[in-house]
Amino acid sequence: MTTDLCRLLVEGFLKDSWNSVKALVERAIEFNEENRRAVSLFTFKETTRINHSFDGKNFFLRGSVEYSNPQLTVEELQGIIGTKLLESCGNYFANYGLREPNQHDIAQICELLKKPSEGRIVGFLLNTDDVEADRYSMNPLRASIVNSGQSAFPAAKVKTGELKVDEQFVKKYEGKLISKAEIELIYRHLECSGGSYLDFVDSVKFDQLTTLSEVFGMNLCLPALRMPLEILHNEPSDGLLHYLIRETHRDYETIAQVYGCMGRSMNKRTTLLTVPHSKKGFGSKRAARGRIHFEDSQLVNISVTYQDTLLYPNDIDTEDVAVAKCSDTFKVEANKFSTYNYAETPSSPQFLLYSLGSPEDAALWHGVGAFASPKLLQSCAQIRNKCRQGLFDNVIHRFSIRSKVPLQLNLVPNAMWVHPIHHNIDASVGCVEKPLDLTCMGMKIEHLSGFE
Repeated sequence: MTTDLCRLLVEGFLKDSWNSVKALVERAIEFNEENRRAVSLFTFKETTRINHSFDGKNFFLRGSVEYSNPQLTVEELQGIIGTKLLESCGNYFANYGLREPNQHDIAQICELLKKPSEGRIVGFLLNTDDVEADRYSMNPLRASIVNSGQSAFPAAKVKTGELKVDEQFVKKYEGKLISKAEIELIYRHLECSGGSYLDFVDSVKFDQLTTLSEVFGMNLCLPALRMPLEILHNEPSDGLLHYLIRETHRDYETIAQVYGCMGRSMNKRTTLLTVPHSKKGFGSKRAARGRIHFEDSQLVNISVTYQDTLLYPNDIDTEDVAVAKCSDTFKVEANKFSTYNYAETPSSPQFLLYSLGSPEDAALWHGVGAFASPKLLQSCAQIRNKCRQGLFDNVIHRFSIRSKVPLQLNLVPNAMWVHPIHHNIDASVGCVEKPLDLTCMGMKIEHLSGFE
């Protein structure tokens, strides 16, 4: 079965997604490795974090998973397999030339898929660590996340000491969002998590990916990178993300330019370009309300209010929505941004800003146009173009940032993997009895050239 699943996926992928493979190979061949920073990524083996270092010679292809649920979903699995297929097919045809694939090519690609990331193109997972722990109302730890006061915390700040499985959640969603085997896996990893929610989630998902690698006949344990909070916590105050936060808040004109990249008006100035965390630990972007205050063209302060806010629904019961419970009001003075230090003023920057720190040369999105916002892609392209034109005082050369807008690839929305019976993309992989059911849905990836 293992070989059959792998071969079925490769054959369908090359047939349905050839234009994406071609675009990736062409971009990888023309890729310039000069002045590139080394990149540190990680994997987990059971509960142990293993770091991996890559030099600037690699072409990085970004995939992603979520910290908003410990169980791996079919959407996440499809994105990981899609990233691995792109990586292996891209490396193969970059080495041997673009041509119509034959049976020998397919056999060789199946062998490549069994190996860890190697070759010029390296697939990796960008895991955003500033999300709420139950952002999509599908976390089986829900009740304890709320009861421990951490529902509005960024995932990076959540601790596992008081977390436990919500039996009511399991009773309601077993077979649809979570399986019995996954609950047992979650219990086991909670017991040896060491307090870190991020380590706990990563250890669970890498555990599942190790098993699924055998099922699908390909190495799915792609190395990962946490952003933005782990980077902000670890980098010096003159590091890239610190620099971007300082430069972004330099004056009215700079903030207006970033607003323009996001398609926002400066009339109300309620979109915070980095969301300051409360001293109580709150950091939910969705629960935060704010306003940027100026005198003439100079920033004076940013006011922030945290209040109870509904998060996002799951696909099974759209009325059963998780809540970020929080209450706090404060101001952050301008000098805290002009001399920004994360240790003193923790905050969560918007994705378009910290995406500049991602090593990606290409990105695989999940269902843009149906499950992901085209505006987010557009904002990421716009900010990179603005930087190339001189925004943020030559930040591209100063920090060796990729100046070109990354290649934009997308899981085709109407071909997203879903539960075979309930048809939800947020079903856990453990809810799907036959992996062949997912394989038969195919792997269709499109090239979004309009966003480059």
